[in-house]
Amino acid sequence: MKSPFNRYLYIGFHLLGAYQTLFTRDYMQAAAALGIGLAFDPFNVEQIWNERPVWQKAVLIVNLALVAAMFGLGIGLYDR
Repeated sequence: MKSPFNRYLYIGFHLLGAYQTLFTRDYMQAAAALGIGLAFDPFNVEQIWNERPVWQKAVLIVNLALVAAMFGLGIGLYDR
């Protein structure tokens, strides 16, 4: 099942996260947007993790690392 709707939501949440990071400097909201974007897997959702190509795994792991980085940046900057 390849749904283009998931891909559009994934890209949309990533654009929202980029906007919140670059222009509003709200890192916690950026982490939330990027994390919600992970829920909308842009690849074939019926394919199990072990059968996915390495580049698809890398994209999702880098996305998760960005969520963690934005969360850590938000906690670190707003810890007062």
